[in-house]
This record gives sequence, C-alpha cells and structure tokens, in this order.
Amino acid sequence: MLSRTVWGARTALEIILAALLLSVVPGTVLGLASGYLGGRLDRLLVGLADALYAFPPLLLAIVMSIVISGGQSSLVGGLGAAACSVAVAFVPQYFRVVRAEVIRVKAEPFVDAARVIGTGTWRIMYRHVLRNSVRTLPLIFTINASEAILTLAGLGFLGFGIEPNSAAEWGYDLNRSVEDVTSGLWWTAIPPGLAIVLTVLGTTLLGESLTDLADPRLRRRGGTTTKATATGTDGGADDV
Repeated sequence: MLSRTVWGARTALEIILAALLLSVVPGTVLGLASGYLGGRLDRLLVGLADALYAFPPLLLAIVMSIVISGGQSSLVGGLGAAACSVAVAFVPQYFRVVRAEVIRVKAEPFVDAARVIGTGTWRIMYRHVLRNSVRTLPLIFTINASEAILTLAGLGFLGFGIEPNSAAEWGYDLNRSVEDVTSGLWWTAIPPGLAIVLTVLGTTLLGESLTDLADPRLRRRGGTTTKATATGTDGGADDV
C-alpha cells in the first residue's frame, strides 16, 4: 500500500500537469478571441461554456473517459483519457475568467492609443490585452489542481480510471480498500486517503498564499497585515 501510494503521487502529478495544459491553452485562446472580437463568436462561445457548466464535472469526466478510452486503458492511454476528461471540465472556467479580463482591459486608454497609431488587431490582442488579462490564472491553477486530483480519484474509485496493472492510482486503491474492510484490513484505506487529503490541502494552501502575494492589501510583514496598505493611509514608501 505504501509503495502504490508513493507511485500514485507521480500519476497524480502527471494528470495535474497534463489537464492544466490541455485546459489553460484553449481556455485562454478562446477567452481572448471572444472577449476582444465580440459579436456572434462571443455569443456562440458563451453559449457553449454555459452548456458545459450544466454538466457536473465528475459526470462530464466519466462520459469523456468512456468516449475516449472505453472506461479503462493502458498507462499512456489512461493518462491521456483522464487528462482530457478533467480538462474538458476546466476549459469553461479559464474561458470565463480570461474573457472577463479581456473585456475590461480592451477598454483601457493604452489599448485605444495602440489602435490610433495603427497597431494591428492581433498584435494588440497579444502584446497589450493578453499580457494584462492572465494575472489571475496562477491562482486558478492551484484550485483546479486540487479539483483534478479529486476528479481523478473519483474516476478511479468508480472504475473509469487507469487500469491497476498499468499505474498506481489513489482512487482505485480506495475502491479496493472497501472490500478489505470486510476482511478486517481497515487500515488499507489510510495511505491513499491521507495522500488525497494532504495533496488537496497543500494545493489549496498554496493558492491562498498566491492570493496573499498577488493582492497588496493582504501582504503580511512580520505576521501582521500592512495596515497602511489595507486601510489606504500613508505609511511610508515601503507600504506604498
């Protein structure tokens, strides 16, 4: 159990990286195009995002897993199917966040100045709008990383994940531990269960720390919140 739990961490990490990569890139590109260009394209993409939101993430992941790999697969196929299943549920989140930021940024004066001097549309979208619209994405990464772990564990627990002889996976180990309880081996659920809880807790705390670092009002100095920054009073050059 300890060996499978340790090796299961590698599977979880690979799924997190693959799922985030497959969801961030299309979500960011679609959000940028939808927010900046607007029109029918914007309405179409918003409608598709709302349609995906109508499905529970785990149910959507199960359907995608069945469609891609028939429910179970080898290591490479299983990782790809699980990553795509998790990514489909995350694309609308990145699309919504990036689209909202793009709509706000494109109304800024520096974007209007770029249009006046004759800068092309794609150059404005990339150099001026995109770079100022993705500042909040690292905060969403950590939240979605914990959701990816839980979704992968749910797929494995329900039997739609990676085959047990292809890779170690915490959700499958929890499923097997249910049968072990009837035999008196109740402790077999502790290693994978603790691994899931600690990993999700760690990524969540990382996201909270990134939030504190990104927001000047929440930055701490010596264990106390910077009062001048939080209240808006003049506290010196360091606080400003």
